Amino acid sequence: MRLPARLALIRGPDQADLRYLATDLPSHGASRQAVPKGVIRIGVACEVGPLLRAFGADPGEVIRQAGLNPELFEDENNIIPYAALGRVLTACVEHTHCLHFGLLVGQRGTLSSLGPIGGLLQHSPTVGEALSALVRHLHLHDRGAAPTLSVYGDVVSLGYAIYEQGVESPEQISDEVIAVATSIMRTLCGPDWAPDEVLLPRHPPADLGAYRRFFRAPVRFDQETAALVFPTRWLDHRIADANPIFRQVFEAHVRELEAAGPGAWKENLRRVLRTEILTNRCSAAMIADRFAIHRRTLSRRLRAEGARFQSLVDETRFEIARQLLSQTRIPLSEVAVALGYSEASAFTRAFRRWSGQSPAAWRVENGSAQPRPPSSRIAGPHRAAGHHGTGRGWL
Repeated sequence: MRLPARLALIRGPDQADLRYLATDLPSHGASRQAVPKGVIRIGVACEVGPLLRAFGADPGEVIRQAGLNPELFEDENNIIPYAALGRVLTACVEHTHCLHFGLLVGQRGTLSSLGPIGGLLQHSPTVGEALSALVRHLHLHDRGAAPTLSVYGDVVSLGYAIYEQGVESPEQISDEVIAVATSIMRTLCGPDWAPDEVLLPRHPPADLGAYRRFFRAPVRFDQETAALVFPTRWLDHRIADANPIFRQVFEAHVRELEAAGPGAWKENLRRVLRTEILTNRCSAAMIADRFAIHRRTLSRRLRAEGARFQSLVDETRFEIARQLLSQTRIPLSEVAVALGYSEASAFTRAFRRWSGQSPAAWRVENGSAQPRPPSSRIAGPHRAAGHHGTGRGWL
């Protein structure tokens, strides 16, 4: 799905680095220490153990296979590397033979899975303000992906894009997160809420019924990003039982977490690039504007961390390209367009420079299914359910 230039509801960089959380010990009684980039709070992943037991698998064995201590999954406040979440979900799929395991985990998500951010959402006056807070502060919970909230006329896209490099099972992570987002929307809007459509950057799984039953909406696979698409009017929906006093309490808590320390410019830039590249708005000048600084200031801060803007753009494009080539059937010509290349040949040359292979050869070696015909691609989220979509690629 090609997205038009978006009207973002949230602008500006992230600022926290989660120094208040421990990386390798249970949170109770653990010493507080700085954590590196690319980490995620356990949150809804606490449900991995119970779900594995329901499949007759040993959670301890599966989690240890992924290189983690199973005790970490006993407390949703613990922190693990983002890449480790991918390894855990890979092991879960191997042991259960369930290709939508991430979806099942995400279905168990609640607002409390997001910690204090969830409390802030619950007590925001409207859904629009709640989702704005989610996009602004999710990096306190998740340092491996970037959320987006975009308005396209009468529809909204709430998206999630992984920017951490080399993560296993990104399709399981995306399934999990979009399922959690759906559960959150049903908490904020009522249990009967359903999106117009769901976009997932993965091959269609064997069990389509699991997606149909949970989302209660058309689901499109082989998309460029993961997102829920729903009518703009929901942004004005008043949240039942929102308490302004509780909101102030959670806002104060979140401000404390944001003030824990500034994030690295290199990491913040990766987060922004991961969402902006797919809208073809990733020039140095425009990205500097996102951070409300001059382009030269951005370059100077990156140099201080031993990084260059164009190198980070290329690294991000390479990561997105690998995700789209391995997890979807999007034709190479459309992958090139999504990444901002005017011609497929330019994308091929760049990919060969990055990997030593052509995109087609890399896709074959990494197990992607045959690409679908370009004619089956949908132009944008305005083709949501009820908006005259072609229906191809839907459940």
